[in-house]
Amino acid sequence: MKSASNISDLAHRQRIAPLGWVLIACRIALLLACVVTCVPLYYLCLPFTAANPAPRLFLRLVAAVVGLRLKTTGEHPAPSAFFLANHVSWLDIPAIAGVTGSAFVAHDGLASIGPLRWLCAMNDTVFIARHDRRSVAAQVHQVREALHDTGALTIFPEGTTGDGTQLLPFKSSLLSAIDADTEHVPVQPVWLDYGPRVQDVAWVGSEPGLANAMKILARWRPIPLTIHFLPPLLGEERTDRKAIARAARARIDAVMQKD
Repeated sequence: MKSASNISDLAHRQRIAPLGWVLIACRIALLLACVVTCVPLYYLCLPFTAANPAPRLFLRLVAAVVGLRLKTTGEHPAPSAFFLANHVSWLDIPAIAGVTGSAFVAHDGLASIGPLRWLCAMNDTVFIARHDRRSVAAQVHQVREALHDTGALTIFPEGTTGDGTQLLPFKSSLLSAIDADTEHVPVQPVWLDYGPRVQDVAWVGSEPGLANAMKILARWRPIPLTIHFLPPLLGEERTDRKAIARAARARIDAVMQKD
């Protein structure tokens, strides 16, 4: 249980100055402008191409508006790949999608928010019931179909956001979608590195999502993020879903420890 001093400190750190609210208002206006621009573009392109450019453009614009300053290092991401990334913030999604055009696997809690579900559907998001073990087989089938349809798909195998300083255990159930029978699809671990001030943006603990979003939108300083594309898994690293989870986590952890 948090002490009174810890709760007071949390409230103090989350207090937003008046100028911060001005910045929030400006950014929300810009984000709405991105929606108004990209949604018609999406429907305009829909009859002509399966690789609709509008969602990727929209998420790149979102990353820019919220202050992300992106760099990439390592192996060039394949256009068709399965990315396994650590999870720190909702910022991870526009960052990865803006760079790779990837779709995502997300928990079904997001599906209950109508406008957000609508936008996610445009980027071919796969919604899963995180705590419903009875539907794992159906979820694996969904993931396989999405990978076939979209080409690039990202899973956050920790299953939730961490503080960015260490990895949580990787869950392997959905990785059945990419075990031995789909070896032709590259499986590429990804480390999202927000630098030494990662805790300023990490969404952890009991912090409400809206509070975290407001905190990010009120920031005047840019948010540096380096996306490290690590070498794809090969051979014995892809024996089965547990081997995939173990190898991907080990790859990401190794580069985190070097930093």
